[in-house]
Amino acid sequence: MSFKITILGSSGAVPAFGRFPSSQLIEIQNQFFLVDCGEGTQMQLLRYNGNLHRINHIFISHLHGDHYLGLLGLIFTMHLNHRTNDLHIYSHRGLGEIITTQFRYSLSAPRFNIILHTLTPDRQEVILENNQLTVTTIPLKHKLDCSGFLFREKPKPRRIDKDRIPTDLSLQQLASLKTGADILDNEGNVRYRNAALTHAPRKSRSYAYCSDTAFDIDLINIVQQVDVLYHEATFMESEKDKAEETKHSTAAQAAEIAIKAHVGKLLIGHFSARYKELDPLLNEARFIFRNTELALEGQTFTIEE
Repeated sequence: MSFKITILGSSGAVPAFGRFPSSQLIEIQNQFFLVDCGEGTQMQLLRYNGNLHRINHIFISHLHGDHYLGLLGLIFTMHLNHRTNDLHIYSHRGLGEIITTQFRYSLSAPRFNIILHTLTPDRQEVILENNQLTVTTIPLKHKLDCSGFLFREKPKPRRIDKDRIPTDLSLQQLASLKTGADILDNEGNVRYRNAALTHAPRKSRSYAYCSDTAFDIDLINIVQQVDVLYHEATFMESEKDKAEETKHSTAAQAAEIAIKAHVGKLLIGHFSARYKELDPLLNEARFIFRNTELALEGQTFTIEE
């Protein structure tokens, strides 16, 4: 089953050199999630074949404009295209007032329900859970309330070996095999051992999105051993003072989090408009954590099972 991250925008506060403000489309087991929605996001969805009508959950990290100013246009397009499904939006306090004001002054209202979920800025909390996955917030250190998001698949069932399964097992017994149970006879003795009939479950995959944040060692425990970590890298280390002043991070700091958290892959983004060429940021991060990639528009990163 799919687990993909498509980069829609990777620029910092303003669009620059063809780079759009922050936005990513996450696909997990045929469920689609939008993370941040900077200006131009719906155009990027069209460009990279993202079906906006399959997006039922939108996560906004914080209320700086480069992370949400594309949201109202996206909602209006959904409205004009006769969307009827509920839309869940997760954000810090204030976004609901912005959306309500916009619709009030445009003398219109969406044809679908917008369900707002207010985030808690200073602690982790599970904000979405279903049979396949959980989404948990990540407290970030920025100039205003800001959260990252940790997407994690739930543990998967054991895989039945069809070539070894006896033909006399019931559906209930087959289901119990997937949970790791042995098959017992009427006296309670082991008739078939689970390990002889099943294979280990496929691994549960994970992705952490850390938007605007100052360098924060507390992230190391939160994102420990995730398959892919996205961490902002607004500046190079030569601009470390600027990063501290604006509560952003450098490419080297992002890599330090990645290597200490033992993540599988690091994606860096939210690049300052001062950088036309991004290879210097990539090289700075790779010097510390080799498996680093630039989060560039149009790229899709797949996490394999």
